[in-house]
Amino acid sequence: MPFIAALIGYLTKRVAIEMMFRPIEFIGIKPFLGWQGVLPANAERMAATATDMLTNTLIDPKEIFARLDPEQIAKEIEEPLLRVVEDVTREVMEQYQPRLWEALPGGAQQLLLNRVRAEAPKAIAKIMREISHDIDSVLDLKHMVVTNLVRDKSLLNRLIRDISRPEMRFIARSGLVFGFALGLVQLSVWALTKSPLVLPVFGLVIGWFTDWLALKMIFLPREPREFFGLYTWQGVFQKRKDEVSADYGDMIAKEIITIPNLLEAVLRGPKSDRLFQLITREVQRTIDTQAGIVKPLVAAAVGSRTFQEMKQVAAKKAAERVPDTIRYAEDYAVNALDVRNTIVDRMRKLSPPEFEELLRPAFRQDEWKLIAVGAIIGGLVGELQVMFLLH
Repeated sequence: MPFIAALIGYLTKRVAIEMMFRPIEFIGIKPFLGWQGVLPANAERMAATATDMLTNTLIDPKEIFARLDPEQIAKEIEEPLLRVVEDVTREVMEQYQPRLWEALPGGAQQLLLNRVRAEAPKAIAKIMREISHDIDSVLDLKHMVVTNLVRDKSLLNRLIRDISRPEMRFIARSGLVFGFALGLVQLSVWALTKSPLVLPVFGLVIGWFTDWLALKMIFLPREPREFFGLYTWQGVFQKRKDEVSADYGDMIAKEIITIPNLLEAVLRGPKSDRLFQLITREVQRTIDTQAGIVKPLVAAAVGSRTFQEMKQVAAKKAAERVPDTIRYAEDYAVNALDVRNTIVDRMRKLSPPEFEELLRPAFRQDEWKLIAVGAIIGGLVGELQVMFLLH
């Protein structure tokens, strides 16, 4: 009986752990006949909770982006930027007034291109300065993180599972110890009563109690506490604070707050219109300032309204090519933003209750389901024991 009880304790823990993460999509007949992993089923709420911790406590977008040097960004992307400027200029001229562009002497074409190319890095640096001073106007970091975690539920699973692997192992192994201990009690009661009810009842209790106790021991006590003068215990998660901080910082920096994700959020997020306005203004200003040599000819040939449209198209084409251009500065930006070390340093300074909130929301709201499943499995195994003994 103690060995079967230990098996019940272990089995119920493994099932509870897997039910937290699997399956990623609902399997069964919605809404009630089936199952979806607790984390994937609550992806939006879990992601929002994790993001609140990230953006309110660990990362200040203004501080992070202030670390970027606009001039250095312009320098890093200068070569691809100049190619974009030349391509956009040629495309717009050839689209709206191909004959006029072809009719311009080669020297005049090159002079226009050179003047616009010379101004382009300054325009990029100016845009970067404006963005860094008011990053919230073009980037909704919370929306970006939530969107990525909800869109990729496996990423949300990894975020929680990878940083809590030792805790998951502790839960499973604790089931063996707690189950065996309760099995000894079960054996004593069975020896005294010989009642068939002892087995399913104890199976249910073992499944329920060991799940509940293991979950509590992950987080509590928050500070090391001595029990009965014999041993000292601290919540497993709290005890691994430095290691968890390093793992969490690595994952956030490598998979969530990445340069490609930031670019996508800035260029296609809910505040992308603001960036496009900045680019449009700077491209149009650059054209007006540097195209003096041909502006009268172009305006006279196509009309002032069409000339304004040309500037809009040039700005749009430039904005569309910004992502590919900015990626040339990715290595510099990763090092300058230093997201990983920022998160690690600040996580290690969190108070125990704040640190607990990093992982606790993944368990809190639905942990009763996991405990209930443990109890049901324990009870069913107890029934199987009864059937075995009766036969």
